[in-house]
Amino acid sequence: MKIFHASAAPSGPADPVHFTGEATMAHIDGLAERPLVNMYRVTFEPSARTAWHTHSGVQLLLVIGGRCRVQKAGEPAHDVAAGGAIRIEPGERHWHGATPDGPMTHLALNIETTTEWFEKVSDGEYAGSAAAKE
Repeated sequence: MKIFHASAAPSGPADPVHFTGEATMAHIDGLAERPLVNMYRVTFEPSARTAWHTHSGVQLLLVIGGRCRVQKAGEPAHDVAAGGAIRIEPGERHWHGATPDGPMTHLALNIETTTEWFEKVSDGEYAGSAAAKE
């Protein structure tokens, strides 16, 4: 058994190159070694979001507070409430963040993955995302 304490992974501001709006992130690398799993606890203020990106491996998002807005390229956005989970497949171009009406926190579990970042999600793209309630 190995225990990981939140206090060992203090939060800091998310990289403004890859995020729009205010967000903080804490990460625990090496949560598991085979397969390699890294965990990120990310808190997004209202309307804050990631840029478009892909992962080389699976990413699991576990929504632990608020509502997560997530969109796969070419599909409508979805709002997922706290307690929900999202599985993002390798190579899926997507973004995720908070809804406009409140902050959101998720745990991101990246399994054997690296991230490739693309352009930011514009305010128009974000506002035009007719999100389905999940």
